[in-house]
Amino acid sequence: MIKTIINTVTEKNRTQTEPETFELPIFPLGSVLFPGGTLALKIFEQRYMDMAKDCLKRAKPFGIALIREGEEVGAPAAPHLVGTLARIDDWDMPNLGVLQVKVIGSTRFHIIASTIAKSGLMMGTVNSIDADLPADLSYAGAELNACADFLKKILTQINAIEGVSDAQFSDASWVSFRITELLPFGGPVKQKMLELTDAKIRLDILHRFLIDQKLIDIPAKI
Repeated sequence: MIKTIINTVTEKNRTQTEPETFELPIFPLGSVLFPGGTLALKIFEQRYMDMAKDCLKRAKPFGIALIREGEEVGAPAAPHLVGTLARIDDWDMPNLGVLQVKVIGSTRFHIIASTIAKSGLMMGTVNSIDADLPADLSYAGAELNACADFLKKILTQINAIEGVSDAQFSDASWVSFRITELLPFGGPVKQKMLELTDAKIRLDILHRFLIDQKLIDIPAKI
């Protein structure tokens, strides 16, 4: 259902500033990290242990990208070309050889080229992707309000509402990313939503989906 909705929406053209190009270690995962989102990772392969230690030492991010082909463990997997910068927010090593980290997503990136180091770690040459365009003030209406109310209910149910500000619920980008990561969509669908660069379109897709699934009411016509 959600794939059909996505395919019926055409992304609007947008003007970007000249993207920044830089080198980045890439961690292919079976999960999608969204800007402003968090992931808990359990790291035990030496290549990723060394990567995490280096990122902590230098206060640098690494890249997380959804696996397109392959597995998380073993031979380097082929990732989708759009991913998200991950900054380590917290870490622990409860057992020798197992590093647990909590990462926070920031800027999205596009992989231009990649190489595999002798350690098996993927290094990518990437371009940064601009943040979503700010939603027009006129868009702070039915779609955003309905999706924000739905998100509040979900966050309250999972005891994750504390510390969330009204400003965040007024941000179409933040609301659409949080709903996408919380709903049980498959990886390919979440990847498509990550790649959209217009928060209004992403929110419109989610609004239609929530109505179709009877998770929110159809807005009354005036």
